[in-house]
Amino acid sequence: MNQPSNELNLQDRLDLIQTMISEGRRSTEDLGPIFVLWGIAYYVAFAWYALGHTVWAWPITMLAANVLTLLISSRRHGVLPRTTMGRATGSVWAAMAISMFILLPAIGISARTADLSVLLAIVATLLGLSNAASSFILEWKLQFACALLWWAVAVIACFATLRQSTIAFLVANFFCQIAFGAYGIFSEQRRKGMAAAHA
Repeated sequence: MNQPSNELNLQDRLDLIQTMISEGRRSTEDLGPIFVLWGIAYYVAFAWYALGHTVWAWPITMLAANVLTLLISSRRHGVLPRTTMGRATGSVWAAMAISMFILLPAIGISARTADLSVLLAIVATLLGLSNAASSFILEWKLQFACALLWWAVAVIACFATLRQSTIAFLVANFFCQIAFGAYGIFSEQRRKGMAAAHA
């Protein structure tokens, strides 16, 4: 008599876990505009640095992107419910952002970056780590593909020229930030359309 009850309880738990994973994916998809914003920010910083050769290109662009991210997040979190999985993946990305915000300016100010390819490898590795951790939490193969692409860029940056490393970074940025973010925006709009149709 106890056996069916335990099986039902186990099934309820598995269903709850699947629901939480789906909610986490939706939370990540809902952050599509932030992925696109950061993809554009990386392009702006690269272009500004290449054209102006100023050390301020990256810090100013990243600071502006952080401010815009906070504004977008504060507006969206007022509307969207916060889920456990959403908070978990958000924590991974927040930890990565704080790490980059501490490390990269320190490297730039100390002028210890003789080879900019090493800096690209560090950034790509951190982006790969964040995508991989999110994909493990959410059991999402698409985001793990982004992690693999960022890690490939990190390896390329260790062996290729700076020009080749930069091109690899910019290509990965397009797929893993802009295209992935656009997919999230599209998915969110499709869900809203379906919800409106059922209402």
